[in-house]
Amino acid sequence: MAVSFAGKIPWLGRLPGDIYIKRENFSFYFPLATSILVSLLLSLILWLFRR
Repeated sequence: MAVSFAGKIPWLGRLPGDIYIKRENFSFYFPLATSILVSLLLSLILWLFRR
């Protein structure tokens, strides 16, 4: 579900804290800042629903 919305939010996956390493035959991408942001937003939404 979240993957289908990722294309509609242009900055998602390209935040300054995301780790991207590109070499000749190797590339590595870890969306650290994006993961933290999504986690905080989901926690806030769930907290609001539980109130």
